[in-house]
Amino acid sequence: MGGFPHLKAIAVFQLRFTSINAEVVHGIPSKQRKLAEGDIIGIDCGAIVDGYYGDHAITFAVGSIREEAQHLIDTTSEALSVGIAQAKIGNYLSDISHAIQGFAEQRCYSVVKVFVGHGIGTALHEEPQVPNFGPPRRGPRLRVGMVLALEPMVNVGTADVRILQDNWTVVTADGRLSAHFEHTITVAEYGGIILSQL
Repeated sequence: MGGFPHLKAIAVFQLRFTSINAEVVHGIPSKQRKLAEGDIIGIDCGAIVDGYYGDHAITFAVGSIREEAQHLIDTTSEALSVGIAQAKIGNYLSDISHAIQGFAEQRCYSVVKVFVGHGIGTALHEEPQVPNFGPPRRGPRLRVGMVLALEPMVNVGTADVRILQDNWTVVTADGRLSAHFEHTITVAEYGGIILSQL
């Protein structure tokens, strides 16, 4: 987390999940799994500084990847940016959701609806929930000081997902690619300020 030089505590970083190809979220890191040229991998990690949580995810290409995979990564990253731009004082929470969904669907992708972003602070997951879909101008009005973790999960095919036998890893129902990006942001006058920038 950056932008706060007055924080003196050492950050505790946590690598939580590594989600490969059709894994949407919650992929479990393993020494037995080998990445291959053409894979994509979502890395979800966080930090704790002075008792406050940060949450961040990014999807990477492994070597040279297909154009379809690169387009998915780029679209998901841009959908997050579009959502962050809506995190401004006076907007509604669902203005963020609507912007993310609209951007992804205009590019013929689907957004996962059973997992959402969230408020974040002294706990990793706090209210309010921040869906990546829905109509605009709903939910609470955004105000200065609100801190949210926005995290679009975008699929090439269906929005439907299923959970593997480990009861944790979430995959696309049709086995097609998924990408995941996340930033912890705070609401500001002209759009969200990113707190989890690499």
